[in-house]
Amino acid sequence: MGLLEIQKLNQYYGESHTLWDVDLDVPRGECVVVMGRNGVGKTTLLRSIMGLLPATGGMKFDGEELVSKPAERRARAGIGYVPQGREIFAQLTVEENLRTGLGARRDSLRELPEMVFDLFPVLKDMLNRRGGDLSGGQQQQLAIGRALAIDPKLLILDEPTEGIQPNIVAQIGDVVDRLRLSREAEQEVADGVDRARTQYGVTVLLVEQKLPFARRLAQRFFILERGRVAAGGTMDELDDDLVAQYLKV
Repeated sequence: MGLLEIQKLNQYYGESHTLWDVDLDVPRGECVVVMGRNGVGKTTLLRSIMGLLPATGGMKFDGEELVSKPAERRARAGIGYVPQGREIFAQLTVEENLRTGLGARRDSLRELPEMVFDLFPVLKDMLNRRGGDLSGGQQQQLAIGRALAIDPKLLILDEPTEGIQPNIVAQIGDVVDRLRLSREAEQEVADGVDRARTQYGVTVLLVEQKLPFARRLAQRFFILERGRVAAGGTMDELDDDLVAQYLKV
Protein backbone atom coordinates (compact mmCIF):
# COMPACT_ATOMS: atom_id res chain seq x y z
CA MET A 1 0.00 0.00 0.00
CA GLY A 2 1.37 3.40 -0.98
CA LEU A 3 1.62 6.29 1.45
CA LEU A 4 -0.44 8.34 -1.03
CA GLU A 5 -2.94 6.56 -3.27
CA ILE A 6 -4.95 8.43 -5.89
CA GLN A 7 -7.65 6.83 -8.02
CA LYS A 8 -9.79 8.43 -10.73
CA LEU A 9 -9.01 11.98 -9.60
CA ASN A 10 -10.84 14.65 -11.56
CA GLN A 11 -10.58 18.42 -11.26
CA TYR A 12 -12.53 21.23 -12.90
CA TYR A 13 -11.93 24.96 -13.35
CA GLY A 14 -15.47 26.15 -13.94
CA GLU A 15 -16.48 24.46 -17.18
CA SER A 16 -12.92 23.30 -17.94
CA HIS A 17 -12.02 19.70 -17.10
CA THR A 18 -8.34 19.90 -16.09
CA LEU A 19 -7.52 16.49 -14.55
CA TRP A 20 -8.99 13.34 -16.06
CA ASP A 21 -9.20 10.10 -14.03
CA VAL A 22 -5.68 10.45 -12.67
CA ASP A 23 -4.31 7.32 -10.96
CA LEU A 24 -1.09 7.80 -9.00
CA ASP A 25 0.64 5.86 -6.24
CA VAL A 26 3.47 7.16 -4.06
CA PRO A 27 5.15 4.26 -2.23
CA ARG A 28 6.32 4.91 1.30
CA GLY A 29 10.00 5.84 1.49
CA GLU A 30 10.44 6.65 -2.21
CA CYS A 31 10.77 9.75 -4.35
CA VAL A 32 8.21 9.92 -7.16
CA VAL A 33 8.49 12.54 -9.90
CA VAL A 34 5.61 13.95 -11.95
CA MET A 35 6.77 15.25 -15.32
CA GLY A 36 5.29 16.79 -18.45
CA ARG A 37 5.36 19.92 -20.57
CA ASN A 38 4.05 23.25 -19.31
CA GLY A 39 0.30 23.45 -18.87
CA VAL A 40 -0.47 19.73 -18.65
CA GLY A 41 -1.81 19.85 -15.08
CA LYS A 42 1.18 19.14 -12.83
CA THR A 43 0.68 22.05 -10.43
CA THR A 44 -3.08 21.53 -10.53
CA LEU A 45 -2.50 17.95 -9.40
CA LEU A 46 -0.35 19.03 -6.45
CA ARG A 47 -2.80 21.74 -5.41
CA SER A 48 -5.62 19.20 -5.59
CA ILE A 49 -3.67 16.84 -3.35
CA MET A 50 -3.18 19.66 -0.84
CA GLY A 51 -6.87 20.59 -0.87
CA LEU A 52 -6.20 24.02 -2.39
CA LEU A 53 -8.37 23.11 -5.37
CA PRO A 54 -11.58 21.04 -5.24
CA ALA A 55 -11.36 17.58 -6.79
CA THR A 56 -13.41 14.42 -7.00
CA GLY A 57 -12.32 10.80 -6.91
CA GLY A 58 -10.41 8.59 -4.55
CA MET A 59 -7.48 9.88 -2.51
CA LYS A 60 -6.00 8.16 0.54
CA PHE A 61 -3.05 9.27 2.64
CA ASP A 62 -1.56 6.76 5.07
CA GLY A 63 -4.73 4.70 4.70
CA GLU A 64 -7.16 7.54 5.48
CA GLU A 65 -9.56 9.19 3.03
CA LEU A 66 -8.33 12.65 2.03
CA VAL A 67 -10.66 14.21 -0.57
CA SER A 68 -13.16 15.66 1.91
CA LYS A 69 -10.51 17.11 4.26
CA PRO A 70 -9.60 20.83 4.11
CA ALA A 71 -6.02 21.91 3.40
CA GLU A 72 -5.12 22.49 7.07
CA ARG A 73 -6.23 18.97 7.98
CA ARG A 74 -4.05 17.56 5.21
CA ALA A 75 -1.04 19.46 6.53
CA ARG A 76 -1.76 18.24 10.05
CA ALA A 77 -2.01 14.67 8.71
CA GLY A 78 1.63 15.03 7.66
CA ILE A 79 1.80 16.53 4.16
CA GLY A 80 4.33 19.32 3.67
CA TYR A 81 4.00 21.45 0.54
CA VAL A 82 6.50 23.73 -1.18
CA PRO A 83 4.63 25.54 -3.97
CA GLN A 84 6.08 26.72 -7.24
CA GLY A 85 7.50 30.19 -6.66
CA ARG A 86 8.16 29.40 -2.99
CA GLU A 87 5.56 31.84 -1.56
CA ILE A 88 7.54 32.73 1.54
CA PHE A 89 6.50 35.76 3.60
CA ALA A 90 8.86 38.48 2.40
CA GLN A 91 8.26 40.84 5.35
CA LEU A 92 8.71 38.15 8.02
CA THR A 93 12.09 37.01 9.30
CA VAL A 94 13.48 33.59 8.51
CA GLU A 95 12.57 32.44 12.02
CA GLU A 96 9.01 33.78 11.70
CA ASN A 97 8.62 32.06 8.32
CA LEU A 98 9.78 28.76 9.79
CA ARG A 99 7.46 29.12 12.79
CA THR A 100 4.42 29.38 10.50
CA GLY A 101 4.88 25.67 9.86
CA LEU A 102 4.69 24.68 13.52
CA GLY A 103 0.93 25.20 13.77
CA ALA A 104 0.31 22.12 11.62
CA ARG A 105 2.42 19.73 13.70
CA ARG A 106 0.64 16.72 15.13
CA ASP A 107 2.69 16.84 18.36
CA SER A 108 2.10 20.56 19.10
CA LEU A 109 5.86 21.20 19.30
CA ARG A 110 6.61 24.92 19.50
CA GLU A 111 10.37 24.83 19.08
CA LEU A 112 11.93 24.78 15.64
CA PRO A 113 13.16 21.23 14.96
CA GLU A 114 16.92 20.76 14.66
CA MET A 115 16.23 18.72 11.53
CA VAL A 116 15.69 21.98 9.60
CA PHE A 117 19.08 23.39 10.59
CA ASP A 118 20.81 20.04 10.16
CA LEU A 119 19.67 20.03 6.53
CA PHE A 120 19.99 23.79 5.91
CA PRO A 121 22.69 25.22 8.22
CA VAL A 122 22.56 28.58 6.39
CA LEU A 123 19.09 29.22 7.81
CA LYS A 124 20.39 29.18 11.36
CA ASP A 125 22.76 32.02 10.49
CA MET A 126 19.93 34.04 8.94
CA LEU A 127 17.15 33.71 11.52
CA ASN A 128 16.77 37.46 11.94
CA ARG A 129 16.92 38.38 8.25
CA ARG A 130 13.73 39.10 6.36
CA GLY A 131 12.67 36.48 3.86
CA GLY A 132 12.51 39.04 1.08
CA ASP A 133 16.19 39.88 1.57
CA LEU A 134 17.34 36.34 0.79
CA SER A 135 18.56 35.15 -2.60
CA GLY A 136 16.30 32.92 -4.68
CA GLY A 137 18.22 29.83 -3.63
CA GLN A 138 18.08 30.79 0.04
CA GLN A 139 14.34 31.44 -0.25
CA GLN A 140 13.87 27.97 -1.70
CA GLN A 141 15.78 26.47 1.21
CA LEU A 142 13.58 28.49 3.57
CA ALA A 143 10.42 27.28 1.85
CA ILE A 144 11.54 23.65 2.16
CA GLY A 145 12.58 24.24 5.78
CA ARG A 146 9.14 25.69 6.56
CA ALA A 147 7.47 22.59 5.08
CA LEU A 148 9.79 20.33 7.08
CA ALA A 149 8.95 22.18 10.30
CA ILE A 150 5.57 20.40 10.33
CA ASP A 151 7.39 17.03 10.56
CA PRO A 152 5.85 15.69 7.34
CA LYS A 153 5.49 12.09 6.29
CA LEU A 154 5.19 13.29 2.67
CA LEU A 155 7.00 16.30 1.23
CA ILE A 156 5.55 17.74 -2.00
CA LEU A 157 7.91 19.91 -4.06
CA ASP A 158 6.69 21.88 -7.08
CA GLU A 159 9.60 22.78 -9.40
CA PRO A 160 12.17 23.20 -6.58
CA THR A 161 15.04 23.91 -9.02
CA GLU A 162 13.25 26.64 -11.00
CA GLY A 163 15.37 29.80 -11.17
CA ILE A 164 17.93 28.45 -8.70
CA GLN A 165 21.70 28.63 -9.14
CA PRO A 166 23.39 25.26 -9.83
CA ASN A 167 25.20 24.95 -6.49
CA ILE A 168 21.91 25.38 -4.59
CA VAL A 169 20.21 22.89 -6.93
CA ALA A 170 22.88 20.37 -5.96
CA GLN A 171 22.34 21.11 -2.25
CA ILE A 172 18.58 20.68 -2.59
CA GLY A 173 19.19 17.35 -4.33
CA ASP A 174 21.41 16.27 -1.44
CA VAL A 175 18.68 17.22 1.04
CA VAL A 176 15.99 15.28 -0.82
CA ASP A 177 18.32 12.29 -0.92
CA ARG A 178 18.84 12.49 2.85
CA LEU A 179 15.15 12.90 3.54
CA ARG A 180 14.10 9.78 1.71
CA LEU A 181 14.40 6.53 3.62
CA SER A 182 15.54 3.94 1.11
CA ARG A 183 14.89 0.22 1.40
CA GLU A 184 18.58 -0.24 2.19
CA ALA A 185 18.30 2.29 5.02
CA GLU A 186 15.16 0.57 6.31
CA GLN A 187 17.10 -2.66 6.51
CA GLU A 188 19.96 -0.95 8.31
CA VAL A 189 17.50 0.55 10.79
CA ALA A 190 16.05 -2.92 11.30
CA ASP A 191 19.58 -4.16 11.91
CA GLY A 192 20.09 -1.54 14.62
CA VAL A 193 22.17 0.98 12.68
CA ASP A 194 21.55 4.55 13.92
CA ARG A 195 20.83 6.75 10.90
CA ALA A 196 18.83 9.41 12.76
CA ARG A 197 21.02 12.29 11.58
CA THR A 198 21.40 11.13 7.99
CA GLN A 199 18.01 9.68 7.02
CA TYR A 200 14.65 11.08 8.08
CA GLY A 201 12.11 8.74 6.54
CA VAL A 202 10.25 11.37 4.48
CA THR A 203 8.54 10.28 1.27
CA VAL A 204 8.84 12.80 -1.58
CA LEU A 205 6.50 13.74 -4.43
CA LEU A 206 8.30 15.98 -6.88
CA VAL A 207 7.26 17.98 -9.94
CA GLU A 208 10.40 18.65 -11.95
CA GLN A 209 11.33 19.71 -15.48
CA LYS A 210 15.07 19.04 -15.23
CA LEU A 211 15.56 15.45 -16.33
CA PRO A 212 19.03 14.91 -14.76
CA PHE A 213 17.73 16.12 -11.38
CA ALA A 214 14.71 13.84 -11.64
CA ARG A 215 16.80 10.83 -12.67
CA ARG A 216 19.18 11.40 -9.78
CA LEU A 217 16.51 11.48 -7.08
CA ALA A 218 13.39 9.61 -8.16
CA GLN A 219 12.65 5.90 -8.14
CA ARG A 220 9.39 6.22 -10.09
CA PHE A 221 7.87 8.63 -12.59
CA PHE A 222 4.50 9.67 -13.93
CA ILE A 223 4.04 11.75 -17.08
CA LEU A 224 0.99 13.97 -17.49
CA GLU A 225 -0.35 14.94 -20.90
CA ARG A 226 -3.45 17.12 -21.19
CA GLY A 227 -4.50 16.33 -17.63
CA ARG A 228 -4.16 12.56 -17.97
CA VAL A 229 -1.47 10.09 -16.93
CA ALA A 230 0.18 9.21 -20.22
CA ALA A 231 2.97 6.99 -18.86
CA GLY A 232 4.53 5.80 -15.64
CA GLY A 233 6.93 3.29 -14.18
CA THR A 234 10.35 2.97 -12.63
CA MET A 235 12.97 5.53 -13.64
CA ASP A 236 14.89 3.01 -15.75
CA GLU A 237 11.72 2.69 -17.86
CA LEU A 238 11.83 6.40 -18.74
CA ASP A 239 13.46 5.86 -22.12
CA ASP A 240 14.38 8.18 -24.97
CA ASP A 241 11.12 7.52 -26.80
CA LEU A 242 9.01 8.69 -23.84
CA VAL A 243 11.24 11.73 -23.35
CA ALA A 244 10.91 12.66 -27.03
CA GLN A 245 7.15 12.07 -27.07
CA TYR A 246 6.12 13.83 -23.86
CA LEU A 247 8.95 15.94 -22.45
CA LYS A 248 10.91 17.60 -25.23
CA VAL A 249 9.70 21.07 -26.21
